[in-house]
Amino acid sequence: MKLKVDEKLAEAAVLGGAFFGGGGGGDLRLGLKHAKLAIELGEVVIVDVDHVPKDKYIATASMVGAPAAKEGYLLPVHAIKSTELFMDVAKVPLGGLISSENGGYSTINGWIQSAVLEIPIVDAPADGRAHPTGVMGAIGLHKVPDYVSIQTAVGGNKEKGRYVEVIVKGPLEKAARMIREAAVQAGGLVAVTRNPVTPEYVKENAAVGAISQATEVGKIIQENRSDVDQMVEKILGYLGGGDVISKGEVEQVTLETKGGFDIGKVIVKGRNGTRYEVTFWNEFMTIEDSKGKRYGTFPDLIVMIDLQTGLPLTSAEVKRGDNVLLLVVPKEHIILGAGVKDPEVLRQVEEVIGKKIL
Repeated sequence: MKLKVDEKLAEAAVLGGAFFGGGGGGDLRLGLKHAKLAIELGEVVIVDVDHVPKDKYIATASMVGAPAAKEGYLLPVHAIKSTELFMDVAKVPLGGLISSENGGYSTINGWIQSAVLEIPIVDAPADGRAHPTGVMGAIGLHKVPDYVSIQTAVGGNKEKGRYVEVIVKGPLEKAARMIREAAVQAGGLVAVTRNPVTPEYVKENAAVGAISQATEVGKIIQENRSDVDQMVEKILGYLGGGDVISKGEVEQVTLETKGGFDIGKVIVKGRNGTRYEVTFWNEFMTIEDSKGKRYGTFPDLIVMIDLQTGLPLTSAEVKRGDNVLLLVVPKEHIILGAGVKDPEVLRQVEEVIGKKIL
């Protein structure tokens, strides 16, 4: 496959990406804006991993930070600068870029760089859904002995003294923590390019085909947004599984930005009278009712759809009074990367949200 992105396809990718954001993955409105910008700047070409020559490398493009951070400041030029810095430091021939994950913004991670630097986007993001930590989007590299992570981060407002350019080399988890701290120092967000790997490694460990999956879901959203029930039925039919938990009104949102993450919970009063608690760590992590029944657990995909707009909501934007539909897609029905399949990595979730995950 070699696919040139046009405006309609870009919109589908962003809308579907927002669904797979599962409460995270960035702002779809900014995603739509920057996807359009990318195809105005040049050609955005999406290819299969087999299209990348075996003697070239693939790097991951990402945004790192807390979506609700008040001083987050990220420009398209920051993404380009991040990849240029990476190419200078890594000194490997770059044959493709993959996004760290699917999301309303993050599905298009790398698209601006692709257009300007003429590097193709590979249909194999590090993860087919959004996730909170860099290790979760590192396609299992934390388990590769002696792997040296190379990461470059750029972001922040120069006028407020927040602008940073950071280059990190070292063990993957330590490098990821340093990049997270760079996001904090930048005011909340940085554009990141990281972790050169071979096409073969991507093929074995990334979420191969997950951009295509998001785009197909996005097409369903494009065609059915005015009828949320029909839209959801068609999406779950396409994915081959999933359940609508309830419709209801958001009664309470608790959010704390801590260490570069958004952490908290949402309480929804269902139309059936049952209250549902959705915890989040950037992304929605668990959903259970007031009796303690669990309906979904990360990396299952927990989605909150705004009944007024027909669009998925992120944890950063959901607010009291919103009328929403809650649904869960079991992890078996989405394409996941190696980083969110590791039980040791998932234990971090338990420590942050105080809920049993495994």
